[in-house]
Amino acid sequence: MSVAQQANDRQSSDGELIRRATELLSQQIWCWGQDILRPQGNWLLEIGFDRIEPPAEREECSSVYALELPEGRCVVLRGFGAFFGDRQCGGIFLPRFKFRPQYTTLATLDRPPWSDADLPKLSPPNSSQKSACRSLTLNLIDWIRRYEMNIVERLGIEYRRETLAKWENGSGRITPVEEMARAWQMLGVAVAADFQALIPRRSKARSYPYA
Repeated sequence: MSVAQQANDRQSSDGELIRRATELLSQQIWCWGQDILRPQGNWLLEIGFDRIEPPAEREECSSVYALELPEGRCVVLRGFGAFFGDRQCGGIFLPRFKFRPQYTTLATLDRPPWSDADLPKLSPPNSSQKSACRSLTLNLIDWIRRYEMNIVERLGIEYRRETLAKWENGSGRITPVEEMARAWQMLGVAVAADFQALIPRRSKARSYPYA
């Protein structure tokens, strides 16, 4: 196989990983939104999230949901992505429709992210930041995996089935409820094995709207 063919195969493999990860995150964000609207009560509030309602000047925005985790970690959920911070490593933001972790040395957000413009300066990790960014990404993936396991254990698999039955994502590709936690686990394995696939080449990287 030629070098060019190997490069093409690698690009195809990397693209498939990002496509799959993006689909899974988009589905998960839909589920979080439905968990907020749960008729029996807002599930995120029940498990300890803080709801930060928008000020009058940002009334067009939805509430921000933030959760403090043990060991100086935190997660912040938005309709356009998720932030995960760790005081030992910094923080990452995963955009909903572009599964490429954006890194910051900040472990917490200095203001609620009503829109992507409210996020701190973010960028793909450089060589010295890559290990921290990889750790943060894997920790967020594992947190989501455990969140879905908890949903099934405490609310039942039928609850999640009803959640996904309402979703019309346009692509027709939906991860079945029975496979969601496992899908996040397998994504973590894939990301751990090839984190570089998520990092755009510097020569081709463009500025992100929230950088």
